[in-house]
Amino acid sequence: MAKVYAITNQKGGVGKTTTSVNLAASLAATKRKILLIDLDPQGNATMGCGIDKASLEYSVYDVLVAGRSVADCVVAAPECGFMVLPANQDLTAAEVELLNEIGREFRLREALAPILGDYDYILIDCPPSLNMLTINALAGSGGVIIPMQCEYYALEGLSALINTINRVKQLINPKLEIEGILRTMFDGRNSLTNQVTDELRRHFGEKLYSTVIPRNVRLAEAPSHGLPILFYDKQSKGSLAYLALAGEMLRRAGKTDPHGDVKEDEQLGQIHG
Repeated sequence: MAKVYAITNQKGGVGKTTTSVNLAASLAATKRKILLIDLDPQGNATMGCGIDKASLEYSVYDVLVAGRSVADCVVAAPECGFMVLPANQDLTAAEVELLNEIGREFRLREALAPILGDYDYILIDCPPSLNMLTINALAGSGGVIIPMQCEYYALEGLSALINTINRVKQLINPKLEIEGILRTMFDGRNSLTNQVTDELRRHFGEKLYSTVIPRNVRLAEAPSHGLPILFYDKQSKGSLAYLALAGEMLRRAGKTDPHGDVKEDEQLGQIHG
């Protein structure tokens, strides 16, 4: 049964889509079955996986509004080893069209139910705002992964996001939990970075991933080539960081490899090589 995680932050530019695409690729590299759902009308995660958002036959819009099955709408990410439920600008109309629909908050959760057994992990790349799309993601997830920069204003934004998550948990999805907080664009030489890290560790303890994602030019370049960093430059610091994050997640979950006796640390070591 798939673990479903919403990757979200109400603040833009924090590495949310970068994390969605590269975590999907890194988990897929450990022989897990992965579905990445692009729930942002900009379709950046779709393009970052090498899929042309302008030539889609079906998208996540068709799942949410037209009632098509997820299985009918997913496409394979070229060369990446995982499946994608893609998005394009059609998704901008979804919120308006769902406005008067009964059970609109649960459209995604209901659509995912038939395919949960087909995947090990389902990752949802959310838009950088609190809207009906984000609510659908939170209603359909068991956990939330929060990418954030170690900046002062990020702490204020995090507080608002935690309140939103708690509200959704109270009213819509009692199973929703924070899976982890991920520090992105990390520079350990910056004193503010270390101060924010101390604050996060004090308030969230083990919810704070020990893995950090550094500022990395190759990581920033990869989306323009339609590739996760693992397939663009697997020896880069960005690639190694996302592989480490995948390993940390698997260890937290107490997972064993579904295809053999190879431990995830050994698999990640093989990927590094």
